[in-house]
Amino acid sequence: MKKRQFLRHLGNAAIAAPLFPITLDTGSIDETPYPDKNSEEFWERIRKDYKLKPEYINLESGYYNIVPTPILNKYMEHVQHVNYEGSYYMRTVQWENKKKAAARVAELVNCSETELIITRNTTESLDMIIGGYPWEKGDEVIFAVQDYGAMQVHFEQMVERYGIVCKKVSLPNHPESDEEIISLYESQITPKTKLLMICHMVNVTGQILPVRKICDMAHSHGVEVMVDGAHCVGHIKVDLAELDCDYYGCSLHKWLCAPLGAGMLYVAKKNIPTIWPLLAEHENDKTKIRRLNHTGTHPVHTDLTINDAVDYLEMIGMERKENRMRYLQRYWSDQLRDVENVVINTPIEPHRSCGIANVGLKNLKPSEMAKTLLDEFNVWTVAIDFENVHGCRITPNVFTTTEELDQFVDAIKTMAKRA
Repeated sequence: MKKRQFLRHLGNAAIAAPLFPITLDTGSIDETPYPDKNSEEFWERIRKDYKLKPEYINLESGYYNIVPTPILNKYMEHVQHVNYEGSYYMRTVQWENKKKAAARVAELVNCSETELIITRNTTESLDMIIGGYPWEKGDEVIFAVQDYGAMQVHFEQMVERYGIVCKKVSLPNHPESDEEIISLYESQITPKTKLLMICHMVNVTGQILPVRKICDMAHSHGVEVMVDGAHCVGHIKVDLAELDCDYYGCSLHKWLCAPLGAGMLYVAKKNIPTIWPLLAEHENDKTKIRRLNHTGTHPVHTDLTINDAVDYLEMIGMERKENRMRYLQRYWSDQLRDVENVVINTPIEPHRSCGIANVGLKNLKPSEMAKTLLDEFNVWTVAIDFENVHGCRITPNVFTTTEELDQFVDAIKTMAKRA
């Protein structure tokens, strides 16, 4: 989509306003054209699409990405539209529109639209697999202690319910090679192993794992692989055909910038019949992924806005966004790697991380570090303090400026000098 066409497309919300009895102003759209070349001017223009609180520098985009105004305005238009039509909308086109949104995401991540559904978040997506897997007593699952807690808790429930066995590994923050990570998982595989859960991008450190290589290894042992891609779609290029995993979940309200309550689940076609649905659906054909997608009455306007979020990403360009996110992370982390009392908990090799990284201080607990950053230096972030990760997760966004990162770097250096 051409940049000027994109602006005009999103600007149509104002033209359509008389159709609806209520007008909710979420912010005016800056109609200044987006510069064509990849430059600081382009990112300065992107920043204008965001309404940001001036009280602090937001370096915690990992939990939930602020929705840029062009997408937010479209979201509110969809809210008005659904409310205007009421049950007519819900009984006629809601399912077809959700299917269309799923098809857009499937195209983005390079899989068949018959293998992907829209969910509410990564937790729902992966818990659907964990809870719906055909477990038998004694079956084994392998995952890392650094994996997201909600999925670990659900596996523990499967231990109580079915008598499965959970085997855990601990990921090194600075692996020497892909083979070190692969062998870590492979060392735990036995003939009873059924499923391996891995992160595409570890949420606490930003480390990117060699997913395809892990999948190839696991498949050679007859083991399926479920991938937690919560932070990946809209952040880095995701090609499910290339990854060749069995299951993949993501939260679209993170880096794709869809509204809260949007996620996706990919299930390889051959595996669809084996998974029991979380909620019963009228679709009885076990080969169709829709049988896994019943959620009852839910905020359908969120589904509609996924299309607008994909439009916005395509306007920026996936490769350009990924390069920018990696640049911002390396901009601050490279300045701090050799500073006394500072510990970077994210690999130094560029291909092993992108926009997310984790930094700790030897002289300060993570909780105190996060509090000091906010109270003294007006920097908002989150503390991580478990296993081998002790620090603050730093997640800038496309609206982040290098001047803001300079302030953050100065703050860390100041704190590192304190006794």
